[in-house]
Amino acid sequence: MTRRVCALNAILAQSQTAKSTTFGVDFLNKSEHSKVASPRYTARGVSAEKQDVHNVVDQLDPGLFPGSFCKVASDVLGGHQDYCNVIHADGSGTKSILAYLHYRETGETDVFKGISQDSIVMNIDDLICVGAVDHILISNTINRNARNCPGEVIKALIEGSESFIQSMRDLGIDLIPGGGETADVGDLTGTLTVDSNAVVRMPRKNIIRNNIVPGMVIVGLASDGQSHYETAPNSGIGSNGLTSARHDLLSSYYAERYPETFDPATPSDLAYCGPYRLGDPLPDMESMTIGEGLLSPTRTYAPVIKQLIHEMSSALSGIIHCSGGAQTKCLRFGQGVHFIKDRLFSAPPIFRAIQHASGTDTREMHQVFNMGHRMEVYLPAHLADEAIAIANSFSIRAQIIGRTEPAETNRLTLLSNDGQTMVYP
Repeated sequence: MTRRVCALNAILAQSQTAKSTTFGVDFLNKSEHSKVASPRYTARGVSAEKQDVHNVVDQLDPGLFPGSFCKVASDVLGGHQDYCNVIHADGSGTKSILAYLHYRETGETDVFKGISQDSIVMNIDDLICVGAVDHILISNTINRNARNCPGEVIKALIEGSESFIQSMRDLGIDLIPGGGETADVGDLTGTLTVDSNAVVRMPRKNIIRNNIVPGMVIVGLASDGQSHYETAPNSGIGSNGLTSARHDLLSSYYAERYPETFDPATPSDLAYCGPYRLGDPLPDMESMTIGEGLLSPTRTYAPVIKQLIHEMSSALSGIIHCSGGAQTKCLRFGQGVHFIKDRLFSAPPIFRAIQHASGTDTREMHQVFNMGHRMEVYLPAHLADEAIAIANSFSIRAQIIGRTEPAETNRLTLLSNDGQTMVYP
């Protein structure tokens, strides 16, 4: 343990030095970087905060509605001044490696169908945060090592994509398949990556601009359980933090047998350093295995958000998908807002298992993982019960998880399940 802590401290120090000088631009001030950095995540070559990316992107044209969850552009597709275009790209991330491990261990290809869903959901659940819930054109890109991921893997991914799109259309979410690309890039990846792109044309008046101000309540939508449109219980893992989740839970067996699944530059004590195999029971939820917990397809909230928009329209001041940055994602929206999250859901078993196995501190867990809710809605207090009832009608638990108050600059105060009060940044 001492060697691990020393290695992490050295890597964290290097990371913070690099961040303080990147482009000479700060989204947060330099003293705040040390409060936000996620050391275990950084040590694995991943950034929960993506500060180096934001240092560049934050200087670009913010689009028609600065502060909206996704960049909104003028209607270059139709040329109509009352319309706008939104384009988005995301993917399943390193969750695809977990599917690969399952496939290599069992020969089962159906696991990749969930990866197709992950990739699409990570796009549409960002788009719904600006009010885009219809006529979404989807394109997919698969990069693979053909030696390790043969045609049967591609077949399962394509079938999974088509099946999920149809299931959403059956629920009134108009997704339109637009083809895609499969690239054989064995020099770039030992396994595969699964990404998607989504495009929407919609009226400007329907855009949700994330006008988050003091005096609102925050309603969180649970990430675990089983909604009425899911076919199995969901662990709540989503598609963020899977690099850490994979290495912290799974044992060195996988490093030894499948070296193509991780970066050899990763410190040896942080690569597959957990106690479990994929088939082991998930602690506190023995009806689910570790593998099933890690591979739970990412839940979409599109049907719920579409209903909320239909019922509440302009009363929805903001919607935040707690993806990169997890519970600290909110800090990038609104101005002069103190976000207070003091009534969080109990952390689902998958997150408790990750923290117990890794020893990751509670502060970092909330920066990397959703910890129980992956979507939050900002609205007047008198509408909270209605929003909760709408979510419940889809068998998704919802509750008031916090509120907003005035502040000189954005900050978040979070009360964790274990009683810790943490302030970000």
